Amino acid sequence: MTIQIDDAGVGDLLHGVVVGAYRVETGEFRYDMIDVKFFQASKFHRKAYLVRASEIVMQIVDRMRLHENEAIQICSSFVLEKAVRDLEERYGKERVTVTKITDGAQHFVETAYLDELRNLGYEPLPEREEKRARSFFHMLRWLKKDPRRFRHAKTGWPHLRGYLKPRELGRSSQGHPRG
Repeated sequence: MTIQIDDAGVGDLLHGVVVGAYRVETGEFRYDMIDVKFFQASKFHRKAYLVRASEIVMQIVDRMRLHENEAIQICSSFVLEKAVRDLEERYGKERVTVTKITDGAQHFVETAYLDELRNLGYEPLPEREEKRARSFFHMLRWLKKDPRRFRHAKTGWPHLRGYLKPRELGRSSQGHPRG
């Protein structure tokens, strides 16, 4: 038996990040979100998302009830760095493999992230993975149409300063527009 752990949405402007686990042999899938607030203001700069990602991974693995000696494959994403260390500490380095996830978990985690975006009212571009820059600007235009949407933006990324006004950056860290 093997559990694959992956994330989706880290590089996107909108929403938080989905972290999910998929059991290859049974098709069982579970996920949770790292809230967007972890990618805004001081939480982002303190890298609090690393702790939250690890908490989510450990909770999901607990709920899935790992079988004895079940292999754990985890994505090499920087967001999951602490989760890797925590899994190795709990289950042993021989059970945990850091790798590129390309099959089951990737599909389910990506689908969950896209569903979460749709729940915000945003319709992702069909080719968003192939055209990252176009997807970024599509998301940015969607945000700018309604200032209340900035609470859904990952405004902690330094490269955003060139695209957002200071008051737009400030809105997201408060969770609501400032008047």
